[in-house]
Amino acid sequence: MNVLSQDNSRQRILEPGRNCWRLEHADRVSFLVDGAEYFRAVREAALRARHSIFVLAWDIDSRMRLVPDGAGDGLPEQLGDFFNALAKRTRSLQIYLLNWDFAMLYASDREFLPEYKLGWRTNRRVHFELDGCHPMGGSHHQKIVVVDDSLAFVGGLDMTHCRWDTPEHRPEDSRRRHPAGGSCPPFHDVQMAVDGDAAAALGELARERWRRATGKSVKKSSRGGAADRWPESLRPDLRDAEVGIARTEPDHEEYSPVKEIKRLHMDAIGSARQGLYLENQYFSAASIAEALAERLGEPDGPEVVMVGRLNDSGWLEEATMGVLRARLHQRLRDSDPGGRYASFYPQVPGPEDSFLNLHSKVLIMDDELLTIGSANLSNRSMGFDTECNLVLEACGEARISEAIAAFRHRLLAEHLDVSVAEVAREEKDKESLLAAIEALRGGERTLELLEPELSPELDALIPSGQVIDPEEPIEPARLLARIVPGEFRVSRMAPALVAGGVLLFFAALAIAWRWTELGDWLALDRLGNLAEVLKNMPASPLVVLAAFVLGTVLVVPVTLMIVVTVLVFGPWLGLAYAFAGSLVGAAFTFWLGSLVGRKSVRRLAGSRLDRLSHMLGRRGVLSILTVRILPVAPFTIINLVAGATHIRLRDFLLGTVLGLAPGIIAIALFIDRALAAIRDPGMGTFAIMAAVLVIVALGIFGLRRFLSEPTSVD
Repeated sequence: MNVLSQDNSRQRILEPGRNCWRLEHADRVSFLVDGAEYFRAVREAALRARHSIFVLAWDIDSRMRLVPDGAGDGLPEQLGDFFNALAKRTRSLQIYLLNWDFAMLYASDREFLPEYKLGWRTNRRVHFELDGCHPMGGSHHQKIVVVDDSLAFVGGLDMTHCRWDTPEHRPEDSRRRHPAGGSCPPFHDVQMAVDGDAAAALGELARERWRRATGKSVKKSSRGGAADRWPESLRPDLRDAEVGIARTEPDHEEYSPVKEIKRLHMDAIGSARQGLYLENQYFSAASIAEALAERLGEPDGPEVVMVGRLNDSGWLEEATMGVLRARLHQRLRDSDPGGRYASFYPQVPGPEDSFLNLHSKVLIMDDELLTIGSANLSNRSMGFDTECNLVLEACGEARISEAIAAFRHRLLAEHLDVSVAEVAREEKDKESLLAAIEALRGGERTLELLEPELSPELDALIPSGQVIDPEEPIEPARLLARIVPGEFRVSRMAPALVAGGVLLFFAALAIAWRWTELGDWLALDRLGNLAEVLKNMPASPLVVLAAFVLGTVLVVPVTLMIVVTVLVFGPWLGLAYAFAGSLVGAAFTFWLGSLVGRKSVRRLAGSRLDRLSHMLGRRGVLSILTVRILPVAPFTIINLVAGATHIRLRDFLLGTVLGLAPGIIAIALFIDRALAAIRDPGMGTFAIMAAVLVIVALGIFGLRRFLSEPTSVD
C-alpha cells in the first residue's frame, strides 16, 4: 500500500440503496481497538443515558464485567446488575436488550436462563428478548449499542464473556476470566463509535430489529445533545464525516433480502489501486475470494494483506471453516504470480496451545475506504445472517485518508509489537505494505505467515462452502441435491415421504406402547432393575439423561420414566434428574421436529395435530404449558409438532418446565410420603400421604379445568 496522496479523480464507491443503507453525518468518529477501551466507553455512555439504551447482540452475558478492574462509578460491576441499577436510578430510561435466540449447538457456551437474569428479575424498564426472526440455521449477528439516539457503537464485540482484553494481550492477564471460572485466551476485536445523525439512524435500525423480533414498536426518544453522551475517556479520531451504514438481512417471511455488505466488499475490491488490508475472524466467502483472485491476476493489481487467526475454535470449525479457508487460500496463491498476496496471523507469547482469538471484521482499501462491523468474510455474513457495518470513504479528503491510515498503522503496530511511527516510516520507505510488514516482523510478538494446510481426506469429505457456510437459506430438497450425486437423487416427493415416515414412526410407537403387548416391557420391576444398574454407574447422571432422550425418541410415556427415576434415586435427587432428563428429551425431539418442517406436519399429521400446530405457534409459552398439563397428545408427539412450528425454543423450554413442574413435584411428594408410610406405618403417616394425594389431585384438576376451554384442539 503506497504512501497516500489526495486523489480527486476516484469515483465515489458508497451508493445508498445499493452498497449501503444510508449515508449520515457524524460530528465525531472513534475507532476502539480491543475490549478494554470499548467496554469502558460503553459503560461511561450508559451512565449518561436519559431516554433509551439499545443493545443488539449475538450474545449477552449478565455476569460479565465491563471494567474488570472496577469502574469506580458507584454502580454494580456485573452487566445485568449494572443495567438494573441504571433503570432504577433514572426513571425516564428504558433499556432494550436483544439477544440472538441461539441454536442448541451453542447452549453449552451460553449463560443459563438469560431471560431470568436479564429480564424477569430486573427492573420493569429493562426489556430482554431473544431474536428468532431469521431463517432456520441463520443467526442475529449484529453488535450494536445505541444510547439516546445520540451515540452509537458498531463492530464485532458482544457484551459477553471472554471478550475483554487490552492491546497488550498479556498471556497471563488475571482480568481475562470466565464468569463461571477459568481463564480466557487473548482476544482482539474492533468497534467504531459515531454520534449525530449517524447515531440516530442506527437508533432507527435498532427499533426496526426490535419490532421484527418481538412484534412491539418502540417510540423514538428525544435526542438531548450528543455532547452529553460522548464518553470522556474516548478521543475522537475524526470529526465532521459522512458515515455509511451497510447491512445484511436474509430472505425471511415477508422481508426481502439485503446484501449491501457483500456489494460493498465487491466494489471495494474492484476499485482498489494500491492495496487491500483485510482483518477478519473467518475467510470462507467464495465470492470474495474470486474477486480477490481476479485482482491478483492483473499485472498492476493491488497488494492484498489478509490477517486472521491461527486456529479455529474446536474440531468442528477446523473441519469446516478451516477447510474452506485453506481452499480459498490456495486459490489466491495460485492466482498470484506477482507475489502481491500474503496471509498472516498475530503471534503472542504464551503456552503452545494458546493463540490470539482474532475476532475483528475490518476492510481498508487504499486508505480511502474503511469498513468496520459484524460481518465476517464468510458466505453467511454476505446473505444469511443479520449484519451491520459502518463505512468511511475519503472521497479525496486528505484528513479522512490520514485518519484511516492512522487506524491501520495502529492495528499493525499492535500486531507487530512496534510503534505506530515505525509502521508509518517503514511503509513510506518501502512503498509497499507487504515489504513493510516483512521488515518489521520477527519478534516474540509478531505477524507470522499463515499457510493453512488442506488435508486431502478432509478436502474430499467436506462439501462446498454453500452447503456448510450458505449465503442464503437452503430448502431440504436443494440441500440434498447439492450433497448427493445426481444418479442417486430421488423425486421431489422424497422430503415429504421422509417427513411422513418420521411422523408415522413416532405415532406408531405411541400406539404400540399403549395398546399392544409391547407395553409389557415397561413393567415397573423391569425398569426398576435397569435403573438400579444405572444408579451404580460412575457417570449415572449422564446415563440417566441419555436414557430419557432414548426413551423420549422411542415414545416411552414420560410419566413412567419420571416415576422410575424418583423411585430409584429418591424424591429429591430423582426430581432433579427427572426434570433435567425430561427437558433434554423434549429439546432433542423438538429439534427433530424442526428438521421435519412445519409444512410437512400440516400435510401429514392430520387435522387434530394441524390445529395443535397452529395453537402452539400462535400462543407460545401458554400453549406449551397447556398441552403439558392436558392429555392432548403424547409427550414426544407434542415435542415434534412444536419443533415444526414457529414457536421459539425459549418459549418451548419455558412452557415445558412450567407444565411438567406440577406433575413431577406431585410424583416426588407422593412417592416420598408413600415410602415414609411403608417404613413407618401409622395413622399419622397415612394421613399425611392422603393429604398430599388430595392436594395434588385438586391442584391438577384445577389446572386442567382452568386450561381446558381455551386449549381444545378437537
